Amino acid sequence: MKALFRWSAAAFALMLTAVGWSPTATGVPTSPASRAVSAQPVLDWSRYATQAIVAGRPPASSEVLLGIVHIAIADTVAGLGYGRPFRFAVRPHRKASAAAAVATATYDVLRARVAAPGLDGTYADYLAGVPDGVGKARGIKLGRSVAAAVLAWRAGDGLGNTVSYHQPKPGPGVWEPTLPTPPVDIVLTQVRPLALRYRAQFRPDGPDALTSKRYARDVAEVASLGRKDSTTRTAAQTETAMFWSEQTAQQWSRALLQLASDRHLSLSGAAQMLALAHVSAGDAVIACWDAKFHYVSWRPVHAIQRAGTDGNPRTQADPTWQSLLNVNHPEYPSGHACFTAGVTSALRAFFHTTKVPLVITSLVTNTTRSYPNLSAVRADVRQARILAGLHFRHSMLDGDQLGTQVATWIAAHS
Repeated sequence: MKALFRWSAAAFALMLTAVGWSPTATGVPTSPASRAVSAQPVLDWSRYATQAIVAGRPPASSEVLLGIVHIAIADTVAGLGYGRPFRFAVRPHRKASAAAAVATATYDVLRARVAAPGLDGTYADYLAGVPDGVGKARGIKLGRSVAAAVLAWRAGDGLGNTVSYHQPKPGPGVWEPTLPTPPVDIVLTQVRPLALRYRAQFRPDGPDALTSKRYARDVAEVASLGRKDSTTRTAAQTETAMFWSEQTAQQWSRALLQLASDRHLSLSGAAQMLALAHVSAGDAVIACWDAKFHYVSWRPVHAIQRAGTDGNPRTQADPTWQSLLNVNHPEYPSGHACFTAGVTSALRAFFHTTKVPLVITSLVTNTTRSYPNLSAVRADVRQARILAGLHFRHSMLDGDQLGTQVATWIAAHS
């Protein structure tokens, strides 16, 4: 399939540095066969996939692609005889090299779906570290067959479509672009889900009525805390807003890999956990963007500037108001809330508890946060997007619920 984006080799190299990768940092395995049943091939190629996908691509569509890749990884691992397949069951090749199989499956999917300078070299270097022999040949064959099945399944999935935006009639409550560029990830309104039956399967009820008390309360909250030059937002709160402003797919991918390493997950455990998390988040954002462009609800920046038009006597217009951060797609529901709830709900299903400690870093603030459980992560994200001036609280709560519903359904049906 035609690649969605193209970038320079310099840009790709910069992204590798940003996510903390170098050939000597992670280490292309010198003897992958010696750890054939360890999780390392999965962790390596999940990391390489993230590097290839997120460079120059928005978070939501990045996550859909990561979901596709991790289905290929999980089903390849199942084909090695470890664990259950996520979607495609193939005849087990227990003597195949895990390193060769996982590398080939990931590489073939990425090569078909993403333009990634340096990918060919990464794959060649990785395979060069796998001892020649029957195991390597069988691994390549297995990975290639799984990738072919995944690519055939996703052919014509809509992710390569060009989608035009048609602005509804402007008025109170109606979103209008906040940047002179096409709305971000509008293509997801035409993308076939990875596991859900259809995009609107869990479509939420919609934003609050402009004349309601709750709407007025939410407007007042974000007007105070989310203003670019707010005098009520503390320095710590500003840091929270900025911490969660990194490219979301990149930030969460790093956190998931850290979690797999901290938990010493096996080859199958890592493959299954990563697939469930990325597929859940991928479908969560597809469902979220379906709702966003169904309701086309305005951002706080226009809601506050034009509050005199909303028919609510409890809101006050401030034509000078600007948000701390800016994004260019409709407000309801929150994409970050959908994404985060999708990932954390998948982790809850995988580990059978919400008491999963997480260590998450941000390349924006260059800081690390340790969360005692999944609920703490979700609460931090909910507050962060209000502090950034991007969302109303109701949108955060409904986005959280949407992501939860998606992940819970996928965990029960996959």
